[in-house]
Amino acid sequence: MECTDSLKALFMETARSLKGSARRLFMARTVKELGPGGQRRAERELGWSRVTIRKGPQEVASGFTCLDAFAARGRKPVEAHVLTLLPASKAIVESQSQTAPQFRTQRLYTRLSAAEVRRQLIAQKGYLADELPTVQTITTKLNTLGYYPKKVAKSQPQKKSQKPTRSSTK
Repeated sequence: MECTDSLKALFMETARSLKGSARRLFMARTVKELGPGGQRRAERELGWSRVTIRKGPQEVASGFTCLDAFAARGRKPVEAHVLTLLPASKAIVESQSQTAPQFRTQRLYTRLSAAEVRRQLIAQKGYLADELPTVQTITTKLNTLGYYPKKVAKSQPQKKSQKPTRSSTK
């Protein structure tokens, strides 16, 4: 089969529009129509990966479709890199946390900022500064654990009300 420029453009555009097993099935059928040497020719002329091309006929022959591991891709959470970060942070924050003074919510407020938690992780728990995440990430993880940094208001004594005198202005 002779591939003209318009056929090449059609094949490439169709392959780009399809995803997963449908794309591999289309590639397998196209390579089969190209005849002997079709895999190499599709790789050279259409820019397709031969690994992907080979999966298509295997899926057709076996009847099973290969699952794409899209969920396994991407950036892993910080807990995957530093396994003991959350328990260590919780231990530090636990001693400095309290509930809201009105007891209306279950939220726990802490006197420590995320930067201070990071400093204490280095000082008390022996972490290295370059292995710990940023202050922003520690803030997010503390919020996930249910701790919210907030200044704790000191109890202020009530002002004594002055009795109005004759000289005071009204």
